[in-house]
Amino acid sequence: MTLSPLPHVAPAAINHLLASESWARTRLIAHAGKVACFDLGLFALALQIEPDGYVSAAAEGAVASVTIRIKPADLPLILANRTRAFSFVSIDGDADLANTISQLSQSLRWEAEADLSRLVGDVAAVRLVAGAKSLVQTITSTQQKLAETTAEYFLEENPMLMRPQAVREFATDVARLRDDVERMAKRIARLKGRAQ
Repeated sequence: MTLSPLPHVAPAAINHLLASESWARTRLIAHAGKVACFDLGLFALALQIEPDGYVSAAAEGAVASVTIRIKPADLPLILANRTRAFSFVSIDGDADLANTISQLSQSLRWEAEADLSRLVGDVAAVRLVAGAKSLVQTITSTQQKLAETTAEYFLEENPMLMRPQAVREFATDVARLRDDVERMAKRIARLKGRAQ
């Protein structure tokens, strides 16, 4: 797959995080000049590490030092558990660079309150972030309750789904019935043989 850098939005967002974290830039300086490719199947994001520890979009056709392949279906799992994010990806190339990226992905956090406070003031920023967190928590809780209610409805009220235990019991009963029918067929065949 040829490396096709995305617009400069991703490098700008990453550099914004790196700007307030000198320790992270120091870790990246050791990999200056290397290219990391994030292959999401549908597209690839290629980033080059600059001598100052920031990142930029890699040049078209740049050879990746490390390629981190992410299945689109695993993105929700990765976002839900950043500490285990790298257990859902496959890595080819420079293991040391991949390890550095893994550590940075777990440690770097966007401080939304600090950015918002420059625009709307400290008190409003705190309230906006708290409101956003509350909204996300409410949506997550509502989604979970809806999933539980829907599952209960299809299991109990209008049985269209079966519990795993019921499926296992049904499969065991079918296997037992099949064995009983085979034994019965053999007995009938023996009885017919004796009668002749």
